[in-house]
Amino acid sequence: MKEYKKRIADEILSRKLQGKGAVLIQGPKWCGKTTTAEQVAQSILYMSDPEEIEQNLSLANIKPKLLLEGSTPRLIDEWQIAPKLWDAIRFEIDHRNAEGQFILTGSSVPVKMDEVWHTGTGRFAWLTMRPMTLYESGESNGTVSLTELFQSAKINATSKLELEDIAYLCCRGGWPRSIFMNKDVALNQAYDYFDAVVSSDISRVDDVIKNPERVKNLMRSYARNIGSQASNETIKKDMIVNDSASLDTDTVLSYINALKKIFVVEESPAWNPNLRSKTATRTSNTRYFVDPSIAVASLGIGPKDLLNDLNTFGLLFENLCIRDLRVYAESLDGSLYHYKDAQDLECDAVIHLRNGSYGLIEIKIGGDKLIGEGAENLMKLKNKIDTKKMKEPSFLMVLTATGKYAYQREDGVYIVPIGCLKN
Repeated sequence: MKEYKKRIADEILSRKLQGKGAVLIQGPKWCGKTTTAEQVAQSILYMSDPEEIEQNLSLANIKPKLLLEGSTPRLIDEWQIAPKLWDAIRFEIDHRNAEGQFILTGSSVPVKMDEVWHTGTGRFAWLTMRPMTLYESGESNGTVSLTELFQSAKINATSKLELEDIAYLCCRGGWPRSIFMNKDVALNQAYDYFDAVVSSDISRVDDVIKNPERVKNLMRSYARNIGSQASNETIKKDMIVNDSASLDTDTVLSYINALKKIFVVEESPAWNPNLRSKTATRTSNTRYFVDPSIAVASLGIGPKDLLNDLNTFGLLFENLCIRDLRVYAESLDGSLYHYKDAQDLECDAVIHLRNGSYGLIEIKIGGDKLIGEGAENLMKLKNKIDTKKMKEPSFLMVLTATGKYAYQREDGVYIVPIGCLKN
């Protein structure tokens, strides 16, 4: 049995269980939801156990309370195959009047559940898990802490990751099992994941059969538009080149929504700060996969291809950084955003905490010229922000793939290799 690697989500789960009757852990398949929940569960119901599934589904319809009996917190794994359990759990929480009763895990949002999420208010907490960050998988040494950057820390750290390592990590992804495998086998995991999405997962989420070739075209187009605010119409036009049948924007939207429901893609919302000028900020979300390796599999490439195409490499590296920053931000009670205005001033990532503190981050693959451009953009955005109406940024950071050292420039901008970063 492989050793369990402690996850950032472990601490978040423990905290949320203290404040709500149930915690719903959601996220993509293979990201470690069940394993994380098993670490704290005192009893477990595996809803999809082949030997028990028929009985479990029958009880969920006839006598759901029986499925909820057991020491707490009780884990209900893959609960979404019996959506009626939601109301039963809510009822049980109300009558037990105690926190930390249930943990639910699921790899998709059940059909029509969007209509009843609000019934969990006050009873359920949500936790989104993603594939492992570089710090969790041991590739980042964690010598630069975002927590400390919010407190204006001085930094002096060294990364051991080379550009070839970063290319491999973009392709391998953060799938927990893959970190124990040899490189060739590990690289196949994302391709297996991609095949499962195309052949079955995307159709199972809403019981609507989808054309596998069209799904492949969509994911390939989505991968080509990583880090952009490409519209559904733009993606449709890109897909039509390889789609022999008629294709409308509504169909593209339905496919993208299905990918969202199984946590394959995760967009970054726009950040709207108070600005000194009347510059309009763009409100479109930015396109990303939940893990860069899915984009790699969608494009049918590998580490050597990235090293030979630095433009594509830069986009996939950005996706890797966004994945890690999302996890780190949520552990700090923060959210991740993207900024772009009508004058095309852009900031790749903004971590905004509940207390109003925020940090501005540009993501660059490396090189003095790109790093310099990133720092300049950060200073321009900082100078646009109306600090009479909101706080000054806690930090400005250029997050890089290459570069051995983490340090602070004379203008105050932090330069940090991803191989040094943690929450």
